[in-house]
Amino acid sequence: MNEPGHEQQSAPGKPGEVETTGHVWDGDLREYNNPLPRWWLWSFYATVVFSLIYWLLYPAWPIAGTYTKGVAWINYEVEGEPQRSHWNSRALLLRDMQTGDAAVRQREFLQVIAEADHDTVLSDTDMLAFVNSYARGIFGDFCAACHQTGGAGIIGLYPNLADDNWHWGGTIQAIEQTITRGRMGYMPPYRETFDDQQADAVAAYVLSLAGHEGGDPEQVSLGGAIFQGYEGGCYACHGREGLGLKSQGAPNLTNDIWQNIDVTGAQSHAERQALVRDLILRGVQREMPAFGDRLSPAEIRVLATYVHQLGGGL
Repeated sequence: MNEPGHEQQSAPGKPGEVETTGHVWDGDLREYNNPLPRWWLWSFYATVVFSLIYWLLYPAWPIAGTYTKGVAWINYEVEGEPQRSHWNSRALLLRDMQTGDAAVRQREFLQVIAEADHDTVLSDTDMLAFVNSYARGIFGDFCAACHQTGGAGIIGLYPNLADDNWHWGGTIQAIEQTITRGRMGYMPPYRETFDDQQADAVAAYVLSLAGHEGGDPEQVSLGGAIFQGYEGGCYACHGREGLGLKSQGAPNLTNDIWQNIDVTGAQSHAERQALVRDLILRGVQREMPAFGDRLSPAEIRVLATYVHQLGGGL
């Protein structure tokens, strides 16, 4: 039984008229039976075929605690060792980073810089542009955590690389050696050697070397005798004139650049002297790790050149 206003009957077979489903509403409202466009049907069939191929080749369906991994494979290298993995975005990225056009050109340019001498690299605009672009990423990955993004470091913890004060030498060759082998910064503590009076005297003398006035002349004189004598032996690393010794990483005490204590931030001479005295008593123990086993020689060359650009010196 049909609903009110709804009849089912065959559509009139007029020439050229589209076939109807035979349903009629309100006497003259008919439902046409238009076929889907052929292009639409073929597009739909193509999406079905594509989905079946995709499910077969690539990871697609979760199954319990795992998933279908597909039959597609990717070959790449990890630390020079060949690896083979089912298709996944991580493996694809690793392969592209190793064999992609951009990666190949990058390695070629990196090798050119590695084989060039330092003066050539520093004088070539294109090479320096590559150094600044490529090494900025390496610096961010391996160096910025300690030395900060711009290389300014943290007083008392990590040296400033953006100035021209270099304990171990600021030439590109010296920086390369530092990155490759690492450094062990050490000054022995004098808490068991000096009493408070002697520590105060040596601190006063060290401040006078850096040009800070206001110390007691007698105290400075006593401190100088300790510094230059057997009792303190400070001259053995810092030199008779206090100019430091790069082979030992001993800083220059005459340039008023302080990396282990914030002397310039002190409000008075007494505060500055107390900071230096405490440093003398506790000593210094700092280590920079070696990166020779984590970076290639070419990468170290590029990174050293970049660091030199931040603030390299003699």
